[in-house]
Amino acid sequence: MNRIADKQVICNVLMQEAEKDRDIVVACSDSRGSGSMTAFADAFPKQFVEVGIAEQSLVSVSAGLALCGKKVFAVSPASFLSTRSMEQAKVDVAYNHSNVTLIGISGGVSYGALGFTHHSTNDIASMASISGLRVYLPSDRFQTEKLIRALLKDREPAYVRVGRNAVEDVYSEGDVPFEFNRATQICGGTDVTLVACGELVSAAQKAAELLKEKGVSARVLDMYCLKPIDREAVAKAARETRGIVTAEEHVAVGGLGSMVSQVVTAEHPARVRSLTLPDEPVVTGKSREVFDYYGLNAEGIAKAALELI
Repeated sequence: MNRIADKQVICNVLMQEAEKDRDIVVACSDSRGSGSMTAFADAFPKQFVEVGIAEQSLVSVSAGLALCGKKVFAVSPASFLSTRSMEQAKVDVAYNHSNVTLIGISGGVSYGALGFTHHSTNDIASMASISGLRVYLPSDRFQTEKLIRALLKDREPAYVRVGRNAVEDVYSEGDVPFEFNRATQICGGTDVTLVACGELVSAAQKAAELLKEKGVSARVLDMYCLKPIDREAVAKAARETRGIVTAEEHVAVGGLGSMVSQVVTAEHPARVRSLTLPDEPVVTGKSREVFDYYGLNAEGIAKAALELI
């Protein structure tokens, strides 16, 4: 089982690149510890900004630094970054095309027992609604590294959500297929397509194996790029398989399922089943316990696929 959290990978990549590029800056809202950025702050004190528990200031300060030529990574809990500082993300970052990457840590339900106040189960919807702001949910540590390196070469704003804890590997060292802003097809299939993002990609991968045992051929798409969504991959899946099942750590409104359904409706009408968290405070527990409770696991995804086709 992997023990390296995605947020630690982000810190490692930024530290490697900050040695060569003094314009890379990390900003935190009293979140250097929870965001695994303490090592960066210690190694590069002149490239680190601490604003305290003030997420709105975090985003505005980051945008200002970006307008001065810095490449800023603003790290804060996803729950607060996507709600309290939404106006600053809209006006200071997106409207001005500021070179700021908003890193939403402890995303989804990964804050566990801290509960509804700290969960971010509507951040895809809120952040994707902002014109000019891209949204990414990497599936594991290897893809996270690829994504951060791609964003370092890019100058447009983005929101990246990662979980609090280490997650299962989807890919392996040296075998990480990645194309910026394009979904990754993990396996091919002709009967049904499973589309997932973030931590639930590994569940979709396992669901495909369960379906194979029942004679069902399942295609699995890792849709780490929620915005811009890979319309071509979705339309192709709608044309070539008998239905699509989506799975996400988010409510139904404005999430992956909604985005996939919009593409399918416009490009090639097909049956879509969306597995999501409920539009209410979720039960208390660790991420895996919450996923199991709501059927957001391999068994639940496989069951939905069988019912769909």
